[in-house]
Amino acid sequence: MRTPLIRSLLVLMAVVALAFVSIAVTVDAQGKGTIKIATQSPLSGGQSALGEGIKLGAQLAVEKLKGNLEKQGYKVALVPYDDQAKPDVGVSNAKSIIADKDIMVVIGHLNSGVAIPSSEVYKEDNLAMISPANTNEKVTDRGYANVNRVCGRDDVQGPVGAEFAAGVLKVKTVYIIHDKTTYGQGVAEAFKKDVEKKGVKVVGFEGTEEKSNFDPIITPIKAKNPDLIYFGGIYDQGAPFFKQTREKGVKSKFLGPDGLDSSDLVKIAGKTVVGMYYTTAAAPASSAQAKQFGDEFKSKFKKNPEPYAAEAYVATAIALKAMESAGAKANNREAVAAAIRKVKYTGMTGTIEFDDKGDPKKATYYVMQVASDNPEKWAENKEAKRLAIAAPQLKK
Repeated sequence: MRTPLIRSLLVLMAVVALAFVSIAVTVDAQGKGTIKIATQSPLSGGQSALGEGIKLGAQLAVEKLKGNLEKQGYKVALVPYDDQAKPDVGVSNAKSIIADKDIMVVIGHLNSGVAIPSSEVYKEDNLAMISPANTNEKVTDRGYANVNRVCGRDDVQGPVGAEFAAGVLKVKTVYIIHDKTTYGQGVAEAFKKDVEKKGVKVVGFEGTEEKSNFDPIITPIKAKNPDLIYFGGIYDQGAPFFKQTREKGVKSKFLGPDGLDSSDLVKIAGKTVVGMYYTTAAAPASSAQAKQFGDEFKSKFKKNPEPYAAEAYVATAIALKAMESAGAKANNREAVAAAIRKVKYTGMTGTIEFDDKGDPKKATYYVMQVASDNPEKWAENKEAKRLAIAAPQLKK
């Protein structure tokens, strides 16, 4: 028969044992380490409006959707990098990113000319990249297993613009300007090739890195008096170009690609760009889900989301879903990259499912018209056309 003292000791030992088990379970549940998601986009300089939107879209997704990974025992953190829209900075950042073994995915970039060389670095260590905004075909046409995007491609976006110019605007002549970047020149060339097939005469095609004084370019444009001016590039260069062109008395219609899709376009160019058109692979804020995202974004960050903020949210959601499915290998880069290719995600930008080269199997392209010179009303731009188009097959 046990004495009261022995019974007390046994009870105490049982309590201590349970405590150790509880501690062990807690350590096991919380001891899997930290998973980091990096962003790379311009957070300073003339293109920071779109770059900041990418970072904040990813941040909102991490904060809202990290719960399941935390239940699996991981901490989840976002680490933003400023690539300044410069290839050399992006590559330098990429080397720092792959050296941090807690980073499992990169959400970025904004500029294809930065994404392409940076992704060569990510490839060295099977680090997954999901781009919310890079549209140059070379991003995915290299066939890298770790490189993906949730947006469309310039070799489709250019023809979408050409079809609109010839079929809807009914223009007969066009003057094409581009910014000499991988993105700007690429989409301008895709537009040129297709618009010529449709019988529109290209009266000028040139590149410029000029940012402020466009007189040497405007003078020959004015002399040729084209029906349309197409600018392949980003808003920080396009806005002053369009503004000066209109102020010089040029009456041509204006058209450009998604690099112009930013409220900063009207912040810089004002009324001179009201009524112009641009193509974009970024979903407008018209669906119920997009409106909810916009409300949540504005509530948290005290500003409206820029184009591609929603795509950054979606890209991050796909990354998180892939890591959840990877389970015990959620902190293994190769496993995460493989899991991303298998994700089928339905959200505010539609259903995203990747093909064998990392493109969405079907992407949506929009033609939008600038409705107001008030930057706060950028989300109210008018949708002129919408097309869902399958990605081209990988060229052998």
